[in-house]
Amino acid sequence: MKFSEVEAFAFDIFGTVVDWRGSIIREGEDVWAAKGVDVDWAQFADSWRAGYEPAMRRVRLGELPWMNIDALHRMILDELLARYRISSLCVAEIERLNRVWHRLTPWPDVAAGLARLRRRAIVAALSNGNVALLVNMARHAGLCWDCVLSSELARHYKPDPEVYQTAAALLGLEPRQVMMVAAHNHDLMGAQTVGFRTAFVHRPQEYGPNQATDLIPDPSIDVVAEDFNDLADRLGIH
Repeated sequence: MKFSEVEAFAFDIFGTVVDWRGSIIREGEDVWAAKGVDVDWAQFADSWRAGYEPAMRRVRLGELPWMNIDALHRMILDELLARYRISSLCVAEIERLNRVWHRLTPWPDVAAGLARLRRRAIVAALSNGNVALLVNMARHAGLCWDCVLSSELARHYKPDPEVYQTAAALLGLEPRQVMMVAAHNHDLMGAQTVGFRTAFVHRPQEYGPNQATDLIPDPSIDVVAEDFNDLADRLGIH
């Protein structure tokens, strides 16, 4: 398949660009344990993330009003603090903990691979994370996006088609001119439904050593790569 018409790469963020699980574990053990949050941080991170899809589903079903991801993360965090019987944090500290999602660390290949891909086309974040979260993360992690696009702009969550359609429209491109890059089949399948090209990047440690999901890309995906540098290689970008 020829990719000469691709003018933008749109990147999923959580798990594809940044190691959300490892980042939360590290900050939890290094910072929050000393503030009285005495938990198994791997379990806590997994539980926090596990609340993400159900929370978005409640919004889609009309059980909750539209909420950006910061608000959903805070709702899930409040539930976790109650479940773990953590009462030592003040309101400001809880908000600071919730913003750990603004301070996530990229996978080791991201900086170099992203720079290479940027030589060829626009590189844009396309995440369920809200704009403020993505901007803060980019500054924290040194991510040089040409554009930060968020599901917040469409008031939908991926993989709803409106998110991808809005992204292409804001970039002034046809869907076929955008390649979605993600480590998650459901995201790439959603992008395909509106005509995006797709690239699967393996992140077999996203959910830790016992990961059981997104280890095998769907056969319909256009390009499969081991990391961002391998993706650049496969697209002929030096």
